[in-house]
Amino acid sequence: MTQSLTLTRPDDWHLHLRDGDMLRAVLPETARHFGRAIIMPNLVPPVVTGAQASAYRDRILAALPEGMAFEPLMTLYLTEDTDPADVAAAHASGLVKAVKLYPAGATTNSHSGVRDFDKVRPVLEKMAEIGLTLCTHGEVTDHAIDIFDREAVFIDRVLDPIRRATPGLRVVMEHITTQNAADYVRSQDKGLGATITTHHLIINRNHILVGGIKPHYYCLPVAKREEHRIALRAAATSGDARFFLGTDSAPHTDPNKLSACGCAGCFTATNTMALLAHVFEEDGALDKLEGFASKHGPAFYRLPENQGQITLVKQDAPVTFPDKIDTADGPVTVFDPGFAVHWTVA
Repeated sequence: MTQSLTLTRPDDWHLHLRDGDMLRAVLPETARHFGRAIIMPNLVPPVVTGAQASAYRDRILAALPEGMAFEPLMTLYLTEDTDPADVAAAHASGLVKAVKLYPAGATTNSHSGVRDFDKVRPVLEKMAEIGLTLCTHGEVTDHAIDIFDREAVFIDRVLDPIRRATPGLRVVMEHITTQNAADYVRSQDKGLGATITTHHLIINRNHILVGGIKPHYYCLPVAKREEHRIALRAAATSGDARFFLGTDSAPHTDPNKLSACGCAGCFTATNTMALLAHVFEEDGALDKLEGFASKHGPAFYRLPENQGQITLVKQDAPVTFPDKIDTADGPVTVFDPGFAVHWTVA
């Protein structure tokens, strides 16, 4: 028997589109289902100024296929040289919706990120004053800290001190991976949200390492123990408006994923909504999916919800998704959840 679920058109509050040929290839995979997305600024060179964000937005819109409606929500890459006045002007113009904090060396193209957090204090204070959101890649890069502990240590060493020192700063903890992060969000009264990815709801670290290394499951922050995956699912399906969808969908070509030093990232833009329907149904929370994917994010960012809708349909036979997206740079493998999926977007 066919089952259907109609939702307000969702948004993706954390998305990598890259640039050039890769942008043109992967953008339709998001625009097919999502009305808007927070666009990550970690290009080479990074998107640091309002002028650079405006030019990048123009390139995204130029790459959008005819007949598709999609709004890129632009961000700026926070550096120790970021000009608070430029940030404020970009926000006042309506162009920039957030500033992204990458600790230097934490993930892909993060080498221009922050090493000395005192140097960015004037920017953070300006952001608190004007109500502009700070999005954080929540990992310390201290080599003495185990990679599986870097998110929890970031909360204690970096995030909590920043928030205490900058009252009123609105923060999104992006792609949280631990119960520690979910508990920290719940412990705060206001001004703090968190995105959760599709893949972190589905895989734990065993999926990456047991039975041979699975490069297409390797991401940063890396997936953690099963207890953390369960905690993320509980947060996502709870109906708590502080948690919302940010896929962190990150396209890398297969040669770059499968190399001796493979790139971090899972490409989930193609099948995220179907996978989320599977997860939420499995947890008895289909009635909470619209909040997580379509309502909580706009509420946090103080934006209206999308006007359109999408319909998810459950079929008796398993749904087939493309294995790869062909790009001029090379093939990009679509995230495989490792189980049969019966949901699809109609």
